[in-house]
Amino acid sequence: MVVDNNITEKIEALKKEKNAVILAHYYQTSDIQDIADFIGDSLALSQKAAQTTADIIVFAGVKFMAETAKILSPEKKVIIPDLLAGCSLADSCKRDDFEKFINDNPGRTVITYVNTTADVKALSDIACTSSNAKQIIESLPPDEKIIFGPDRNLGNYIKSLTGRDIIVWDGACHVHEQFSLEAILKLKNENPGSKIIAHPECEKPVRLVADYIGSTSGLLSFVSKDPGKVFIVATEPGILYQMKKAEPGKTLIPAPPKDSTCGCSECNFMKLITLEKIYKSLKFEEPEVTVDPSIIERAAVPIKKMLEMSAKLGL
Repeated sequence: MVVDNNITEKIEALKKEKNAVILAHYYQTSDIQDIADFIGDSLALSQKAAQTTADIIVFAGVKFMAETAKILSPEKKVIIPDLLAGCSLADSCKRDDFEKFINDNPGRTVITYVNTTADVKALSDIACTSSNAKQIIESLPPDEKIIFGPDRNLGNYIKSLTGRDIIVWDGACHVHEQFSLEAILKLKNENPGSKIIAHPECEKPVRLVADYIGSTSGLLSFVSKDPGKVFIVATEPGILYQMKKAEPGKTLIPAPPKDSTCGCSECNFMKLITLEKIYKSLKFEEPEVTVDPSIIERAAVPIKKMLEMSAKLGL
């Protein structure tokens, strides 16, 4: 990707002037990853934001991620370069609908994936990530009844691994449900010795043929540590940039979507963020992401509970 050096210099100057940091999710384009102070998955970025002494956080990601940063850093100004950068998974779990679901299934511990709105987090007992969900659930008493939301694929995957009594909310990420099993297997046959690696938000047929299933950061780590040379990657292709930087000698193939007219399954929400929008958001300090203080207080509880449990479990 051709990068406008002039705009990157302007962004760097504004960062220093305003004591700001830029957080970029792995699914952002390479030029944005290159100018970011921190690159990672959603929760890790919000934790980084809370640890910095910055006054302004620019979140190059989607809105629920910026909300999480605000929840963990309520004293900081959080801005997102495009307010339309939403999330199909978070949107598949509306607060009122989820609250009714909880009320219809009383007596269950509510565990929600961090890929949810602040309003939904505020209804939850414990938050989780794709990398710690299994361990957090297994640390609960064996007879504990659980509601898991919003991702049905991740929820059912964890349910199959743990054998726990879990009712799963019927939500999904449009990116991870687009992969074509047939096309993936064709690629596997065309590349002898290749390994299929998949995010747990993928549908069950894709997970069943995967050599490794893990979070975005887990997939990155696997490619670096595994002796394999060719990997078919079933997640948003933005992560391939960091994989290639870490392992330039390995071949990385984005898993094809069911729609054969496009080459890979991109998140159109993530791709709304551009360098130009980052520059403008820093210059004018907007759009600002705000969360009602009462929601911040309640939504922080499940996140902090998860962090406490993760620390005890050594995660």
